[in-house]
Amino acid sequence: MNTMKWLIRREYWENKGMLLWFPLGVAGSILLLALAALAKGHHANLHLDGQAVFDGSLTSLAADERITLVQATSTLYPAIALPLFILTAFLALFYCLHSLHDERRDRSILFWKSLPISDEMTVLSKAALALVVLPFTILVMALATSLLILLLLYTALALDGVNLFGNLLSTPDFYLTPLRLLSLLPVYTLWALPAVGWLLLVSSWARTKVFLWGVIAPLLTAGVLGWVSKIFSLGVDMRWIFEHLIARMLVSILPGSWFLFDRSAHGSMEGVGPATAAQTLYATSWSSLAQPTVWIGAVAGVLMIVAAIRIRRWREEG
Repeated sequence: MNTMKWLIRREYWENKGMLLWFPLGVAGSILLLALAALAKGHHANLHLDGQAVFDGSLTSLAADERITLVQATSTLYPAIALPLFILTAFLALFYCLHSLHDERRDRSILFWKSLPISDEMTVLSKAALALVVLPFTILVMALATSLLILLLLYTALALDGVNLFGNLLSTPDFYLTPLRLLSLLPVYTLWALPAVGWLLLVSSWARTKVFLWGVIAPLLTAGVLGWVSKIFSLGVDMRWIFEHLIARMLVSILPGSWFLFDRSAHGSMEGVGPATAAQTLYATSWSSLAQPTVWIGAVAGVLMIVAAIRIRRWREEG
C-alpha cells in the first residue's frame, strides 16, 4: 500500500499541470463569471420552477418563495460547477491515453523497470488515479467553488435586505449535499471502468497517435459498420452497438453518464421540485448498479487493465 501511495503521488506530480492547475484555472474562471453576474444581479430576474420569483426587487420575496429558494439552492448548488464535472472526463481521457504511451516514447520506462516496482503496481496506480483520485480532486474543487459562490449569492441577498443565512444554515440538505455527492464516487468508478480500461489498453500498445486509435478508430469503425449494414441490409443493431460498446468505451468516463444508459431515470425526475429531483438523482444513481451491463462493463474494464499490464511487461519502446 505504501508503494501504491507513492506511485499515485508520482503520477500526480508528473501531471500536476493537467490534473491540478488547469482545473483550478477553470474553477477560478467560474468564480469570476459568478462575481460578474452578481455585480449586475440587481438587473436580473429570479426564476424557480419556471416561474418568476421577483422582477428586479429582492425584497419582494414572499415567505414561501424564500423557503423554495433556500431548498433549491441548498440541494442544487453543486450544479454551479458543472463545467468542472465535465472537465473530469476530458482530463481522465487524455491522462489515460498518454500515461503508458509517453513513458515508452521518452524511454523513461527503462528507468522505472530498473526499480523494484512491478508492472501491476504501475498500471494499477494509473488506473486508481483516473478512477478515484482525479474525480475526488475535481469534486472537492467543484464543491468548494460552488459553496463559495452560494455564500456570495446569499451575501448579495443580505445586502439587498433579504437575509437568508439562518434558513440556509438550518437546512439539512446544505450539509448533506456534499456527502451525497461524495457517496457517488463508487458509482462513477464502476461505470468508468470500461472506458479507463480501454484507454489504458490503447496507451499500452499504440506506438503513435493514441487519440486516433483510442477515440477516432472506434467511432470510425462503428460508422463504417453502420454504413455497410445499411447498404447491404445486414440488420445490424447500430443503436445497441453505440450504446453498449462505443458509449461505454468513451462516454462512461463522464460523471453522471449512467443517466444516459438508464432510460427509466429520465421520467423519474420530470415534474418534481428541486429538492425531490436532487434526492431522486442520488437514489437513481445507486439503483443504476442493478443493471447487468454495469457489472459486465466493469469486468471488461478489469480484463483490459490486465491486458495493459501484460503488454507493458514486454513492450518497452514506443
